[in-house]
Amino acid sequence: MRTLTDQLAQYAAYHRDRRNIATHFIGIPMIVLALAVLLSRPAWTIAALPCAVSPVWVLFGLSVIYYVVLDVPLGLMMTVVLLACVACGAWLAAQPTLTWLASGIGLFVIGWVFQFVGHVAYEHRKPAFVDDVIGLLIGPLFVLAEALFAFGWRLALREAIEAKAGPTHVDAAHRVTRHRF
Repeated sequence: MRTLTDQLAQYAAYHRDRRNIATHFIGIPMIVLALAVLLSRPAWTIAALPCAVSPVWVLFGLSVIYYVVLDVPLGLMMTVVLLACVACGAWLAAQPTLTWLASGIGLFVIGWVFQFVGHVAYEHRKPAFVDDVIGLLIGPLFVLAEALFAFGWRLALREAIEAKAGPTHVDAAHRVTRHRF
């Protein structure tokens, strides 16, 4: 299995434009929340458990195991984020069917629109998951790590990622040519 640095660096190589990363800060949380919403139905109540069990628990449970194996501190932080998504998803899944579907599908579609706008308009490169499906799992971890890096968390990890993927930038040349008339 590849290390945390290898996984994040491979994903980061597809995300070097800061504007694309910014779209991912919106799109990826929307997609993760959408999955929590949509997979919170059906739900089964088991007397021995404090909450209903649904498909979202399987997906997010397996994801958490993978994240913790990659890196315990980051995996535990991701667990907190995913638990918040599961709680919100369960609440929306308890609403009328139209509300549940509209919120889940709406979040999913809008989240992917943000993703593709970032890649088409700013990065000019296909999404990472096209070449490696594990990118779908690494994306949320990447967003959390980038947010933590902004607060000065584990700068050595950030430097190791940038050593492999290159520094982030804003493509000023593209911005100028795109706005010519």
